[in-house]
Amino acid sequence: MEYFRNRHEAGRDLARDLLEYAGRHDVVILALPRGGVPVGYEIAQALHAPLDLLIVRKLGVPGEEELAFGAIATGNIRVLHDTVIRHTGLSDAAIEQVTRDEEHELLRREQAYRGHRPPPAIEGRIVILVDDGLATGSTMRAAIAAVRQRRPARIVVAVPVASHETCEELRHEADEVHCSITPLLFSGVGQWYEDFSQTTDAEVRELLYQLSGAARG
Repeated sequence: MEYFRNRHEAGRDLARDLLEYAGRHDVVILALPRGGVPVGYEIAQALHAPLDLLIVRKLGVPGEEELAFGAIATGNIRVLHDTVIRHTGLSDAAIEQVTRDEEHELLRREQAYRGHRPPPAIEGRIVILVDDGLATGSTMRAAIAAVRQRRPARIVVAVPVASHETCEELRHEADEVHCSITPLLFSGVGQWYEDFSQTTDAEVRELLYQLSGAARG
């Protein structure tokens, strides 16, 4: 079975599929915290492109939080996965409660990672959206919707691993999709990594600082 040692190795592997965008001044990489940041860090280094964040929060089914019924993103974007909602019988009240809880965490992360720094300008630019993997795709759909309203020239989705079905579905929503591994039998993103330990807030800030320091140098 093919798998990655960690998120950094996955990012280096994925970057090879994106070399056509290397050295271009109209490219910006937006990683989805937290797990997407180490992947995005490696891609940004390989492409000599700036790295920033797009804050997206998965909406997890109460009691089965790893099962996403939707996602929210900066800009009052909410995407719901109707099939999951029907299958789990989630009530409207439960959906709204989870949404409110995750809105608080989204705001916390915006402040923790970005502070007073404004989001990057992406109008007319090629945006590469990066995460460490996709299961239902709800999080990435919210990210695409959030970016689309800011009128980029092109949206490229890049992930190391995704379910085959989700990867194909996203081709109808993004302009380009790169999924390094698309297994037909897929039970979760973590099974394709030797080390899938949680990325911390401190790691996110450190990786962003390293790249910003390299850019200044």
